[in-house]
Amino acid sequence: MIFPSIAFKTSEVSDELTLLKEYAWDFDKDDFLLKDGKFQIVSGIEALKIWIWKALKTERYRYPAYSFDYGSEIDTLTGKAYTKAIMKSEIERYLKEALLISPYIKAVGNISIDTSGSSITIEFNVSSVYGEVKMNV
Repeated sequence: MIFPSIAFKTSEVSDELTLLKEYAWDFDKDDFLLKDGKFQIVSGIEALKIWIWKALKTERYRYPAYSFDYGSEIDTLTGKAYTKAIMKSEIERYLKEALLISPYIKAVGNISIDTSGSSITIEFNVSSVYGEVKMNV
């Protein structure tokens, strides 16, 4: 026999998710949150908030470091002459596409979109494996 005798337990692959971890983020400054000059790591629902923020702020297909599944296409709507109804519908679709790729997120709901002026503000709730979280981007 060429290979050592090892029993592989392929039928016992775990379906459980690992604890989500991210580097702490300062949402006001839109930058890493440092403590004494060092990066801090957060986990669970705090990490999920950061993942959501970054996924929505990252343009999909732009950066080769990310898979094509990661990021948002909301920025592609800037400057388009859509009606408010179409614009809101597309924003909601892009929002859900960007977030529901995460296995930690169960649902996205209570979406409120403000397209007044030159910016887009989105408020929504996320149901996750860690509980509910309200986001504003």
